[in-house]
Amino acid sequence: MKIASLGEPILWLIAVGMMYLSVGACVATFFIALRTRRIMPIVCCIVLLLMTLAGIVKISIRLGVSGVIIAAAISLLCSALLYRFGLQPGMDWQAVKAGRETVRQTTLHLILLTGSFVFLVPFAWLVVSSLKEDKEMSRFPPVWIPTQQVKTIVDGQEVGLATTTYQGTPVKVAVMEEFETGDRRLRVLEPLALKGTSFNCNKAQLKDIRQVAPLWKNYPDSLKFLPPETHRGLVFLKNTLQVSILSILGTLLASSMVAYSFARLRWPGRDTLFLVLLATMMLPSAVTMMPVFLIFRSIGWIDSLKPLWVPAFFGTPFFIFLLRQFFLSIPTELEDAARIDGCSHYGIFWRIMLPQIKPALAALTIMAFMSAWNDFRGPLIYLSSPDKETLAYALQLFQTAHGGEPGLLMAASTMMIVPVLALFFFTQRYFIEGITLTGIKG
Repeated sequence: MKIASLGEPILWLIAVGMMYLSVGACVATFFIALRTRRIMPIVCCIVLLLMTLAGIVKISIRLGVSGVIIAAAISLLCSALLYRFGLQPGMDWQAVKAGRETVRQTTLHLILLTGSFVFLVPFAWLVVSSLKEDKEMSRFPPVWIPTQQVKTIVDGQEVGLATTTYQGTPVKVAVMEEFETGDRRLRVLEPLALKGTSFNCNKAQLKDIRQVAPLWKNYPDSLKFLPPETHRGLVFLKNTLQVSILSILGTLLASSMVAYSFARLRWPGRDTLFLVLLATMMLPSAVTMMPVFLIFRSIGWIDSLKPLWVPAFFGTPFFIFLLRQFFLSIPTELEDAARIDGCSHYGIFWRIMLPQIKPALAALTIMAFMSAWNDFRGPLIYLSSPDKETLAYALQLFQTAHGGEPGLLMAASTMMIVPVLALFFFTQRYFIEGITLTGIKG
């Protein structure tokens, strides 16, 4: 069945949507049947779900997008009939309402799970590629499970195994030597009647014997290729951690103090200066790049780490705005009670206000760390000595020097982003809480 190229993406969107609805309806009907505790509807739901999944796969292979639409429509119809005539007659209005909510929640979670899977694919490809041999990088279809050629010891040397034909007979051979012309010198291992026979064969006529085995040595090898003075990247890591920690401290200290001043203190020109602060967020960073560089050059900070973390101690407009919204949401009664007890503005700030905005401070810590850890433009502009480079800039230099070795490059990139992912994974609750509570008063 031929479909116009212009309408095919739309049909695929419709097919995917109907597939989600059909699977969601099957799963929801199953849970509703479990609540009713009736055996026959439960069995019917299980059979219907299995038939839906199998039918979508089988029919889509034969008919493509139209097959998915047909299978999903049939499944939706069967689920509706099963619910209407098999489950609903024995349910009260509360159970019907709960069943509809179950259908909605099931479909929503299926969509979210698929979206999560789609966003995880690039990271999964990065990790898988870091464990593959270079020869598997350009294969199509892509190789998702890393493999390596099986090795054996022949005449005291480790050689790879392969299969080919010798005088019309399939043989298992050991690749003894590789020539620049593409030919290989082979030695027969099996069958026994030809064992020990040596002959030459073109690479295209060989099929490597491979086994599932991740190439873990890409990780130490990627560090081995770094300059010796970097101590296998420890110098880059130290510089990056120094910049990240100082940037976090500066961001939290300066932004929280300025935000507290804008939110809780009254002084002339406060609102006007806050509008000026918000206006600076609209300036592209490229506009201020040259003036800032000239300032740092005039005070002799070029080729040092100071330009990368000192600006954090002057506050960040977005973070100031974020914390100001949190400070505004804190009841004024706490501040008034502290003043009655004789607490100063600094005491109120440190003892009363900061403990109330821990979610926001956690969110700022994560964002400041990610910004400093992944900063590439700053080191590119201000640094020139190899012993002062950060990980982001060193990764670009590694790509330039070893761009023809994608396995090593992917291994280095994986090691670069793992700390950020680990931090976000263990602190995502605070990050989400800090963002969602912004501006809520009460």
